[in-house]
Amino acid sequence: MTGRTADPVLVEIVEGTLASVEMEVETAIARTARSPMIRDAHDFRAGIHDARLRKLTGRSYSALVQPVVRDFPIETMRPGDVFFHNDVYLSEGGIGHLPDLCVTVPVFHEGEVVAFVQAFGHHDDIGGAVPGSMPSHARSAFEEGLMVPPIRLWDEGVPNRAALTIMTRNSRMPDSLAGDLDAECSACLMGARRLGELFGRYGREAVEACFDAIISKTTETFRRELLAKIPEGVHVWEDYAEHDGVDEPRLHTQRITLTVDHSADTPLTIDFTGTSAQAKGPINHAGDYAGGVFLKKWLAPILRNLADTPERMAELDVNEGVVPLIEMVFPEKGTLLTPIFPAPTNARTFVILRLLGVLAGVLAKATGGRMPADQETIRYTGVYGESDDGPYLLREVLGGGSGGRWYADGEDTIHVVPDSRNIPAEFAEARWPFRVERLGLAVDSGGPGEFRGGLGYDKHIRMLRDASFMSIADRSILSCWGVNGGRAGRPFQVTVDGVEMEGLVDDFPVRAGQVIRIRTTGGGGWGSPYDRPAERVADDVRDGKVSFEGARDDYGVVLTGTRDDVLVDAEATARLRERLREAPPAAFFDRGPGYPRLSGGLPHAEVDIV
Repeated sequence: MTGRTADPVLVEIVEGTLASVEMEVETAIARTARSPMIRDAHDFRAGIHDARLRKLTGRSYSALVQPVVRDFPIETMRPGDVFFHNDVYLSEGGIGHLPDLCVTVPVFHEGEVVAFVQAFGHHDDIGGAVPGSMPSHARSAFEEGLMVPPIRLWDEGVPNRAALTIMTRNSRMPDSLAGDLDAECSACLMGARRLGELFGRYGREAVEACFDAIISKTTETFRRELLAKIPEGVHVWEDYAEHDGVDEPRLHTQRITLTVDHSADTPLTIDFTGTSAQAKGPINHAGDYAGGVFLKKWLAPILRNLADTPERMAELDVNEGVVPLIEMVFPEKGTLLTPIFPAPTNARTFVILRLLGVLAGVLAKATGGRMPADQETIRYTGVYGESDDGPYLLREVLGGGSGGRWYADGEDTIHVVPDSRNIPAEFAEARWPFRVERLGLAVDSGGPGEFRGGLGYDKHIRMLRDASFMSIADRSILSCWGVNGGRAGRPFQVTVDGVEMEGLVDDFPVRAGQVIRIRTTGGGGWGSPYDRPAERVADDVRDGKVSFEGARDDYGVVLTGTRDDVLVDAEATARLRERLREAPPAAFFDRGPGYPRLSGGLPHAEVDIV
């Protein structure tokens, strides 16, 4: 830190301005982009960084500025410049797969760079072996699409038409790609002007002092309110991706050894030693760059679950202030988290999103269960084919259920990517040749527990023309685990006219008239389901979240009547629950029935037992 003193009133003004500018940039992108993935599903993020490359805003995660400054020193930047990259291995860990295109704009004050506005989003297609640039059976990054290291896409306000032409030529959806890039560049340039006005109003020294104060506040808040709740010691937990698209399904281990030392300047050490070797298929994530600075900010939101109340949790942002609190230890090159170029990465969500659950699991062990059960992870489903208007590609990122918590049920059909959403059925039917015959909750998908896991989606699509189905999905064999006696949720499943699909599919043929049925994952339950009040189970049945059979088999609650008039048989319920409680107690973590079917992970007995 510089030692500058910040006016506390101005700190509030600056913090609010940063949040407002970030939201304005995201709103501009959403309203001007062309592709459904950006415009409708909102699979994009914005972020603001200072001239020291520190992330200032904390509403969501964002990419990094480090790779841009590495290749284009700050002193060479000029007003109107826009930088672009999507190269996974040259992004310092900030970009996970090639469809995530990143735009960075420097902010100027009195001729000097004082900050950066950045946006990155998941675009429809950047080339590669299959439509959508996510080939599920890829063995090399060269199959996944066009790789662009940091370049100057706009030079003092003048777009580089040659670079744009090369990128659009490599895309199956050139108009969408061009429109989305225009939206991101224009929005970030607008955000840079807004931030320039902030510096012009209060001066560089005062604003940068506020930046220091904002980051320092996060550091001290996390240290005092959250980390203090984790007992000192060493805690271990691991979880698994279940397939990589190339080899037969097996356990691909992701392990965290968490060391907590409150007397140290860096109180948390996250050691990934024990993570499996890099996969042949595309589930690798290049996370070991720049000291793991991206992963630190990616994983830190899990710590917010340690806040005293849900309301306090919602108030805590994650910015660069979390970085000094965490040290990361990576295994040698050649693992899922330290892949060697050109290992494929397009399905890296199997690793990077699973790590959120691994950290939650190790913290659940350390704190006696004061963490949520496991939650849904991202999956992409879609169809592509020919319509009257030419080739089309629908790809959707449907959410699922979050885990039950020590104080409340999990949320239904949420998404780990903030603000993302499903594609509206009316929009989809108007644009593509199919009908959405059902879009609702997947009954009984949430893990049973004193606090039930959230439910996934149940979506049925009837094709009106021949097409091809694609899927990039984990948790199709394994389930979202329950905590503290809670049970696992149901896994992801897709059937085409009753034929069950694997989680990784590139081009399964679907004929006109056939129905694609998608059920997304349910979150794990928290606490014994036999401790859930019978009347709450009856409410779940009335709401269509739990079936009569599920109430009896999963919760030991006997119900009579109809869904519109559900009654609890108190005596039969008491007898059934008494008998069920005589069985051996459930494990602290319940992984679900798919777990024993797979093999290939490291010895795990010591991490499954609390």
